[in-house]
Amino acid sequence: MAQAQRQLASIDVSDPSLYQNDSWRPLFAQLRRDDPVHYCEASPYGPYWSVTRYDDIFAVELDHETYSSASELGGIQVADQPKGQERPNFIRMDPPGHTAQRKTVAPIVAPSNLANFERLIRERTCAVLDALPRGEVFDWAERVSIDLTNMMLATLFDFPWEDRIKLTWWSDVAIANVNSPEAVVHSEDERTAELMQMAMYFRKLWNERIDAPPAFDLISMMAHSNATRNMEAREFAGNVGLLIVGGNDTTRNSMSGGLLALCENPEQFEMVRERRELIPNLVSEIIRWQTPVLHMRRTARRDAELCGRRIAKGDKVVMWYISGNRDDDKIERADEFIIDRARPRQHLSFGAGIHRCVGDRLAEQQLRILFEEILRRDLRFEIAGPVKRLYSNFIRGIRSLPVRIVN
Repeated sequence: MAQAQRQLASIDVSDPSLYQNDSWRPLFAQLRRDDPVHYCEASPYGPYWSVTRYDDIFAVELDHETYSSASELGGIQVADQPKGQERPNFIRMDPPGHTAQRKTVAPIVAPSNLANFERLIRERTCAVLDALPRGEVFDWAERVSIDLTNMMLATLFDFPWEDRIKLTWWSDVAIANVNSPEAVVHSEDERTAELMQMAMYFRKLWNERIDAPPAFDLISMMAHSNATRNMEAREFAGNVGLLIVGGNDTTRNSMSGGLLALCENPEQFEMVRERRELIPNLVSEIIRWQTPVLHMRRTARRDAELCGRRIAKGDKVVMWYISGNRDDDKIERADEFIIDRARPRQHLSFGAGIHRCVGDRLAEQQLRILFEEILRRDLRFEIAGPVKRLYSNFIRGIRSLPVRIVN
């Protein structure tokens, strides 16, 4: 018994290699079963609590008065922001600051505006799919997922079209684990320098738009809002970075993870070919299955109790969405990819409560159109090489997905 307790106590699910190697499942299954609110005393990121069951994660999400996202308390990742290099933004805020800044950008992805994007997204998706080689190996992540998402980001920002690949680069810089030999930056100083270049580029666009009449793009919306127009430099960089990562990494990795899941579960691919009305279900199941944001962290503002465990003021509390989305007590056969689920939207990938992903419906729209057009062309794929995953405990990313179209 003592040995089992020691083994349980030693589990550290913050290790990025678990997600790069795709070997995280048994550890989270054990925690959900034996220690659903688990204390890891020693990790590279310091001590932290892991919340691993669906309902407990939901409870933490909804209790933002107890569990804070504030940048000054550490922010939203198990890794604290480096001292002196913090990049506050509205996801790293509590109300009322969070509420005011979120309301500034929300209209561009409101359901009432999504219809305006439908034709444009479909035209671009068709062009990308029609340009893919037939019978040759290519990287789906690069040719499809990255291309489609940075085009959408450029539209949201009204960003110079010829420079849109910079958006992908800055997103990669913002989420890079600097301890990985494959990272695009290898120190926090290097990351900060690159993101300051990003801020300088965006500040030029900002200055042009603050002197022009308000327009319906993210830069103009922030420039003309009382809640965001006077941001200091680090907060400006933080909010631009948040919007880039939020609009890029999550959707692009769901596009890649979705195709991978369908290729690994061909009977599900055939089901949706025969029953196109299941495409919205497919989209939700892809987002649950991929869980592109692995975790969100909160910091306890006061002593609390969760699932019988005593959380102390100042403790890190990490909500592992990847685990909650595999909770069999909440989601039937959660370890299986099933597109005709009775409740396909029951997942945690978008978070919940005041911090629920502001662009969730746009992400679903992009995925829906992509798979509608794949099925319209009856494209059939096979995996043509090893999948390369991101070394990260925050973003569940697919760096490379070699595929071949076989028809």
